Amino acid sequence: MSHLVPPHGSDCLKPRLLEESTLAEERKKATRLRRVPMTSRETSDLIMMGIGAFTPLLGFMGRDDWKGCCDEYRLPSRDGLFWPIPITLSAEEGLGRSIADGEEVALWDVETDALMGTMKVEERYAIDKEHECRQVFRATDEKHPGVRKVLEQGAMNLAGPVRVLSESYYPTTFRGIYQRPAEARQIFEERGWSTVAALQLRNPMHSSHAYLAWIAVEVCDGVYIHQLVGKLKPGDIPAEVRVRAIDALVSKYFRKERVVQGGYPMEMRYAGPREALLHAVFRQNYGCSHLIVGRDHAGVGDYYGPFDAQRIFGEIPRGALALQPLPMDWTFYCYECGSMASMKTCPHESKAVIDENGAYRGGARLLLSGTMLRKLMSEGKPVPKEFSKPEVIAVLKDYYDGLEEKHEVQLHGAATGEATSRR
Repeated sequence: MSHLVPPHGSDCLKPRLLEESTLAEERKKATRLRRVPMTSRETSDLIMMGIGAFTPLLGFMGRDDWKGCCDEYRLPSRDGLFWPIPITLSAEEGLGRSIADGEEVALWDVETDALMGTMKVEERYAIDKEHECRQVFRATDEKHPGVRKVLEQGAMNLAGPVRVLSESYYPTTFRGIYQRPAEARQIFEERGWSTVAALQLRNPMHSSHAYLAWIAVEVCDGVYIHQLVGKLKPGDIPAEVRVRAIDALVSKYFRKERVVQGGYPMEMRYAGPREALLHAVFRQNYGCSHLIVGRDHAGVGDYYGPFDAQRIFGEIPRGALALQPLPMDWTFYCYECGSMASMKTCPHESKAVIDENGAYRGGARLLLSGTMLRKLMSEGKPVPKEFSKPEVIAVLKDYYDGLEEKHEVQLHGAATGEATSRR
């Protein structure tokens, strides 16, 4: 008998990925079906359903579930089950209207030009995109990357159960990191864990991340460092670089029996508080009892307050989730304390001053963030040793040095081409 939290809204995981024995037949059938193109976000949602991470969803949502999810965090089709963000598939109006009720279609990823699954279309409907954006993102500004994705969707949504034929490139690209929920649960059970804290990461692991993970290990059986290997916004550090950086830190600075690294394929929506709730739902499916929620969880720009993602857990219905949040205050390195600290523990309020050479010039609190780390590295500025461990900095330096070399080659090529054209 498992001692882990149950999957969300179910007594077992409900993966939609077909077994090998039925894959060939379904692929053959799909060649005769009409193609429905999917965006990268829709493809990643399909894969999450495929591996059981979106249990108990069996397919893309119909109108009632879309509206109930947007307005009340609930799915009417599942007796009001809690769900925080719509999982939908859009189509251009011409295609949507031409599909008959009950028709089976092939789901095609447009970026990789690959067959990903099939769906029996049970419903076609139009939505108010701005309403969805206001409810989910608290914004309708197209500069918000999640809002822009919704506004760019086709005019209609298609709903119905799916059969998933592929996990795309994730298992081969991130072998040893990418995991299905059932695989993570098996690891936790083999270790005898019953309480597991998930640490969501979309940035290389700096000192604040490590500090949060160490705190979680003190109060839980173990920590699940769960890295996003899906698509990010332009300018974010690629997944393969983040995986190497995180592995370098975990391998040397964590007790191996208290930490598990994993990767998941969902594309970021940058929905802040709402996305924190979605992270909680699928982490529960992975077997986690807690989710570490720090400053600006899943946020972007200034659209959300730094701790809105913590407060929202107090606003949802009691018992909506078996998983519980582990809210963490703003953490930083304090030169007066001589260690990592947080707003709750450190009495020194002055901000640390670092000069252009990365040297400490006074003050107490050195505020750490992935955004600041990326900025320093991309500008070629020295990174204070307190930001992260040297093994992490070395991986990131190699990456940014490579970008600089590539940029110089491009500039040289452009200059040579211009000189040639002048001749």
